[in-house]
Amino acid sequence: MLRSLRQLFKERPTARRVARVPDGERYYVIGDIHGRLDLFEELIEAIEADDAAKEAADTTVILLGDLIDRGPDSCGVIERARDWGKTRKVRYIAGNHEEMFLESFDDKEMLRHFVKHGGRETILSYGIKRKRYNELTMKDLQTEMAGLIPQDHREFLASFEDLIIAGDYVFVHAGLNPKRPIEEQKQSDLRWIRERFLKHPEPFSHVVVHGHTIFEDIERTDHRIGIDTGAFRTGRLTALVLEGDTRRTIQAAETDGSIAIKADMLD
Repeated sequence: MLRSLRQLFKERPTARRVARVPDGERYYVIGDIHGRLDLFEELIEAIEADDAAKEAADTTVILLGDLIDRGPDSCGVIERARDWGKTRKVRYIAGNHEEMFLESFDDKEMLRHFVKHGGRETILSYGIKRKRYNELTMKDLQTEMAGLIPQDHREFLASFEDLIIAGDYVFVHAGLNPKRPIEEQKQSDLRWIRERFLKHPEPFSHVVVHGHTIFEDIERTDHRIGIDTGAFRTGRLTALVLEGDTRRTIQAAETDGSIAIKADMLD
């Protein structure tokens, strides 16, 4: 009898640890915006209203990177993101698209790569005429960009962080290298990693909240939460709301040309 009881307790699964952010803090974590200023504006308004309706907290907004490229108004997104940080505690994480953009000013091969992966739309959002853009060689385009794109935009993007930790969560753009502890992560993995991270079955030291990889809906496992819902492609921009051990989402979703806000509990 004693042996069977021991076996029963041995086989009982261990309770899943509930991840928390520090008490008294509230986080709104926004996935990849990719030039969709219209969705971003609606989501900002919804977040401000949500925060005002809740009990007072130390509130932080985190943008997970890839503010730019692919969508129609990267310039406007950069301006709005920077302005929001003047009135609200906003922290910015660098994505691989910010990296490509900044390196394009000095590296023609990176510029070539950048424009093929949505950078063309970013450059056009700064007001250059499409006909003029199409006439430029890579070398000429580099020269044009230096005069076209404000230095303060470049400095703003260059100031972005690589990762942020809050309680049991770590916020990154792409993910973590499973073979390295958080303090030894390489910048290239934080901004670019995909399959090695996504397919890793074991938990990390923290629950990882990330963007970079598009999912039709929020991708959730016990050890990571992917919130890139493909704003430029699907018309859905998602924010994950963390407070205590609760998780909610606020989403700006475009349908037939109009944008609606949807809010849901995750757990």
